[in-house]
Amino acid sequence: MATNWTERISAFCCSPSGFLTETSPDTFLSELLRELRDDRVSYGVKVLLLSPLCEYPTLLCSSESAGEETALDLMSVFTQCPSRFSQFRCHLLVALTGVLVCSSCVNGHSRAALDFLDLLLRMARDASDPPGEGTRRLLRATACDCLREMEASCPGLLSQRLELLAGLRQLETSRLHQAFGVLQILALRNAVYQLTKQAGAGAAHLKALLGGNGSVAWEADQEAVHMDATDAAMLLSLILGPMGRVPTLHTGPDCKELRSVLSSLLEESYLLTPLCQAALFHRLTEVVAMVPGIPPAVFRAQLLRLLGTNEVCLLHVTLLMKCGFTDSLFSAEDEAFLLKRLVVLSQHPLLSSPEKLFYMDCILHFPENRPISCGDSDEAPPVLLTPQLASVLLPSVFNDSATLLSRLNLQALVFLEEGDEESRGLAYIYDHLAALLHIVDRGGSRDIVVTFFRAAFLFLFYFHHVERYVTCLSEQLCHLYLQHTRLAPHILNLVNQTQERLPECKWFVGLLQGLQRVITRVPFGQLPLHDLSSHLKVLDRVAEEEEICQRSSLSFLSTIVTQTSSSLCTSGDWRLGNGLLGVCRRVLLHPNLDSMLIPLADILQHLAFHYGDTDIRDHARLYYTFLTMLSREKLSAVLVKSAAEGGGQVKKRTLSCVMAESEGLTNTLTVHQTEKSIFQLTEALPGPHQEAENLQLNQEDEYKTLECYRAQFSKSGFASLIVLKYHLTHTEPHDPRFEQLFSIQLHFSLTDDHYEELQDISVPCLFRQGPLPVVQLTLKPRRPYPTTIHASAIFTSKDGLTWHTAMPDIHVAFQQVFLPLPAPPTWSRASTRDVFECLWDEMRRETGESCISLFCCQLREAALKALVEKHFHSFLVPDPLEEAAEFRALLFLPPKSHMLLKIGSTEDAAHFNMATDDCRLLPQMNSYLLKVTSSLENSVS
Repeated sequence: MATNWTERISAFCCSPSGFLTETSPDTFLSELLRELRDDRVSYGVKVLLLSPLCEYPTLLCSSESAGEETALDLMSVFTQCPSRFSQFRCHLLVALTGVLVCSSCVNGHSRAALDFLDLLLRMARDASDPPGEGTRRLLRATACDCLREMEASCPGLLSQRLELLAGLRQLETSRLHQAFGVLQILALRNAVYQLTKQAGAGAAHLKALLGGNGSVAWEADQEAVHMDATDAAMLLSLILGPMGRVPTLHTGPDCKELRSVLSSLLEESYLLTPLCQAALFHRLTEVVAMVPGIPPAVFRAQLLRLLGTNEVCLLHVTLLMKCGFTDSLFSAEDEAFLLKRLVVLSQHPLLSSPEKLFYMDCILHFPENRPISCGDSDEAPPVLLTPQLASVLLPSVFNDSATLLSRLNLQALVFLEEGDEESRGLAYIYDHLAALLHIVDRGGSRDIVVTFFRAAFLFLFYFHHVERYVTCLSEQLCHLYLQHTRLAPHILNLVNQTQERLPECKWFVGLLQGLQRVITRVPFGQLPLHDLSSHLKVLDRVAEEEEICQRSSLSFLSTIVTQTSSSLCTSGDWRLGNGLLGVCRRVLLHPNLDSMLIPLADILQHLAFHYGDTDIRDHARLYYTFLTMLSREKLSAVLVKSAAEGGGQVKKRTLSCVMAESEGLTNTLTVHQTEKSIFQLTEALPGPHQEAENLQLNQEDEYKTLECYRAQFSKSGFASLIVLKYHLTHTEPHDPRFEQLFSIQLHFSLTDDHYEELQDISVPCLFRQGPLPVVQLTLKPRRPYPTTIHASAIFTSKDGLTWHTAMPDIHVAFQQVFLPLPAPPTWSRASTRDVFECLWDEMRRETGESCISLFCCQLREAALKALVEKHFHSFLVPDPLEEAAEFRALLFLPPKSHMLLKIGSTEDAAHFNMATDDCRLLPQMNSYLLKVTSSLENSVS
């Protein structure tokens, strides 16, 4: 039993959705609960059985009712479990919490959730742990964690138990003191927040809340725990945004009870771990921010310890407190000390890079006592961060990439605030950038290359107005490109990002002009062929700018095309030819095309006649035709992507699809996805019942015996197939784009392994006003069970575009698997009757998987005859006595199962005696008979 469940649980955890295709969630859940209730199962196995409920409660308990029933079963198991099995009981509590929270039973105020909360509170109070055991303490710790999870999922749930939680914390002397403290402050924060949302709440309400020790919140006040999505999002952290958004509770100066609670928590805070201290201070800060009657000075005694901490979490919560209370808690000296400490920590040699990056980010978002900027997210150095103080954070080439860029960003902001273009700091930053460029020029690694271009973008972003430095940077980049043409993608990306982020800056135009100049001035004899592809990419980008003259680019193209006929043109390199055409296409769109008409025409004509690739020659000939035959307006209409309002672009299918990168070709080659189903398969009207295929017996098998019948199953050519006929029809409402469809390819995917994989089916066309195509779906069963088949299709619309659409699922019912007995046509009716009798006698013995069953219903004789005639006519076995009082039906369910029926009636009921050689088919048959007889029973009644 244990080994079997180990394999099943492992299979479920590896692929829950795949596992549940073979069974339903309800069935699997009922099996788990049955095993958990079984006393013969070891508790080690029961812990394993709880893992699906702990990890996937939403999948197994999809509704509130299912969650409540499961929780009641688990609580029953918990009650019956001996106390010595503490590990299993702890896992049970975790599973119960997950089920109740994920199935919305907590938010839905169900009785099971209320009982479970009472159980948790009783366990948290029970400190009667025998000496030396510790089992009760483990259970109490788990109960405390579960209470915290319940309170977090349903804020305000424990608002009526604040006094109880405070007492538990004060009386606890073990490690649980920390857990109770965190639980108390969470419940207190949520309770105070709820009071702020209640109209007219004040000091009296707060006092009553702190002294309350009643039941859970929804029993005391069901409206108190209702929260919308805005409240839930705000409760994540009330002090991360501007403090003006924090709701307040106006209590006046009379807050002695709350002040006493806060002081008690603060005095004991040093006993907690750093993470728990950070959580405690965070929640306490939110409480004080919501109650103006409590001055922030309540934290003053703890502030000295927090300012000197070396824990990241505690320093972060200190900054949150400073963000919330500014100069009402932190003096100017405190602010200066905290900033200096962040600067020191940002370059401390014993700290890891992530920690130092965090501290530098804290400097850029430092919450000042009197901030100049009101922005919440913009990076800006604090006023107290002078260039002298920030000088310890100057970047170095020995820093890692992230640290270098972070320091460079910080220094750039500091010197930008200084506003002196001749400062030594700005010169140092540029010298550092030049040092990185020198390392790249000497063959730096990919990481160094990426770091340099990111640093260059940062420099341009902040100092693009300093003409002296950006001009020098352009010259150095041009020289760098000429030495390392493989850097073309990085340089072009820098150009594009600068143009996008700094639209008012024209530095990128100067860089592109410089790149054009150095490329076109390279002597032809010194031009390596492997660099030509990069040069063409750069010239393509240069040709996009209207301010740049393209004469030198065309002269360069003419030189490499006409003087290298024996090598470049005759080689027929398609990629290189496409690069040449790309530059020509950009020039076709240039405003000064008229002045470059003749050299461009010469280049295109030479490519059309001499290039070694047919595709390039055809495109060059087409471009030459455009150039010589079309006006500027028509040429733009063919090649230019029309600009949309707002600066965007509208995609159009134009003749520009002749190029691989054009929009039209991309649109044509893309398989588009429809928003909804375009057509569906509807079941065709039933005709004569299909016969099983490949069912012929040899001529010598003329003796009608059961052995002769079964002999065909061992033959290699025997295969029973089920053919289902459907009409392919349009769905409603119709879309005018899809009234005429062509080349439809239907694809089917199974949801289980009951059938063999299905082949795709091709349908030539589908017209809304035309005849409906008939689709034959051929199924080869492995097991004759009902199934669901996912269907999708790829088709071509009348405008030439290719589309993919999801179709409604195809549901194959159990009765669609029924086939008549696969007997040869030469058999007599008596032979079929003999097979029925032999099979019945064999199945009655209930050996192996054979079994018999009985189904009864209230039907009159006439109604029973009508039912048999309608549903079982094709499967009736002839009876020599025509006046026999019962019907006999033999159903063949491929690949080799049988269902035998003897149908008769008495005075008060109709009886369906069933026999089968596969007992797993009986539930399906029972459901089918219940369905076909229930309508007749209702009409009779």
